Amino acid sequence: MVESHEAKANNLKVIFLPFLSTSHIIPMVDMARVFAMQGVDITIITTAGNAAIFQKSIDRDFNRGRSIRTHVLEFPDKQVGLPVGVETFNADTPPDTPPKIYYGLAILQPQIENLFLELQADCIVSDMFHPWTVGVAEKLGIPRIIFYAASVLSRSAVHTLEQHASHTRVDRDSDKFTMVGLPHKLEMTRLQLPDWMRKPNAYGQLMKVINDSATRSYGAVFNSFYDFEGAYEEHYKNAFGTKCWSLGPVSLWANQDVSDKEERGDKRVEEGNSDLLKWLNSKKENSVLYVSFGSLNKFPTSQLIEIAHALETSSHDFIWVVRKNNDKEGEGFMEEFEKRVKESNKGYLIWGWAPQLLILENKAIGGMVSHCGWNTIVESMNVGLPMVTWPLFAEHFFNEKLVVDVLRIGVSVGAKEWRNWNEFGSEVVKREEIGKAIALVLENGKEADEMRSRAKALSEDAKKAILVGGSSHENLMQLIHELKSLKLQRLKVNTKDL
Repeated sequence: MVESHEAKANNLKVIFLPFLSTSHIIPMVDMARVFAMQGVDITIITTAGNAAIFQKSIDRDFNRGRSIRTHVLEFPDKQVGLPVGVETFNADTPPDTPPKIYYGLAILQPQIENLFLELQADCIVSDMFHPWTVGVAEKLGIPRIIFYAASVLSRSAVHTLEQHASHTRVDRDSDKFTMVGLPHKLEMTRLQLPDWMRKPNAYGQLMKVINDSATRSYGAVFNSFYDFEGAYEEHYKNAFGTKCWSLGPVSLWANQDVSDKEERGDKRVEEGNSDLLKWLNSKKENSVLYVSFGSLNKFPTSQLIEIAHALETSSHDFIWVVRKNNDKEGEGFMEEFEKRVKESNKGYLIWGWAPQLLILENKAIGGMVSHCGWNTIVESMNVGLPMVTWPLFAEHFFNEKLVVDVLRIGVSVGAKEWRNWNEFGSEVVKREEIGKAIALVLENGKEADEMRSRAKALSEDAKKAILVGGSSHENLMQLIHELKSLKLQRLKVNTKDL
């Protein structure tokens, strides 16, 4: 029996192409898994080293009967002069490596293009850092959807600054200016803007290409939800003239089992999570501060010392996720510090990757210090935690505006200067400032209570968003329906051409 066009259109094949950075891969893979939960046939294309970050969760989903798989490409390490397995942007990426990884991606591009054709993709969902996919999608006559591992507010803010250039109308880099045309009155300084927005450089050229690809795309998907950033979704649609869907929080949606949470994000999660959880479970409810600066950040020893002093003198216990900075002096100091806080049972240091979802949902955690990376903000919102905000690079300073000024669920540590992700920068935030911000978030008082109450309300909104009838669930159903309709139109047109 010949399959009808309608039946074929219902068998939707979507390819996800993540960027080779842990902070981009994790939410995009979770989003792909959410599509698969709704019966969409999913293929994720990546390299072997990056597949290891998430493959266990894909295998589990496949065994649950979902149509999802990873297509693994071999990274051309020899051709680009890299050791085997060095193919991801993270805190351990040496400064001379990024151009080689980009070169490797360029070499793989023709292979990826062929796969879109071979696998008969009905839609390409690709990271913003693969702007070339919009041209391939146009050639194949299928929609390309751009994935942002960032807030909708940050994309809206960049667009309005490029349109109105309000940051050029102040005299000094430290003077405040107001961003024009956004749903809220948000002030920043030039020092807090990415360097490519202050002075033209190669990254700025890439952002122009990315923005052009966004306007040519069928639409954009975000790991967000309407009660979080609804006003900015509307702003984005008007600014870019395309559709926009918030489908989050994807981590909450995709990772419902403990096994998903434990293994999410890194093949190097050390044994010993049980010790960590035992320590956490011995603490009072809402008494522990979680401190994490994401997968790309390293601090100089001078900054680690200030953080350590602030944590040790604070009246709260803490978990601190620390990354080695290869500074011998720092190692000596940090070893002593770790020994002291372990003996006093006040602190727990995790070197490297942490099982963040499991930590954040533990009742002992009462707040967190965050670099304002988007994944961490969303994950802390899933469980309703107030935040000390400490933006560093990328779009972090824009995200801070959402947390502190729009949603009012955080307190700024007072970071003043944007820096590149692979540089230390010149700013050192002092222990007094860190301590003050921690106290404002965790101590009892009207301001802290109200902040906690707003964060808890958002957590409830996040849970509702992914349920049937919730905003993110509705968005996903609408998007899948549109993609099936587009496929049906293509099938009918192709039949006419025969």
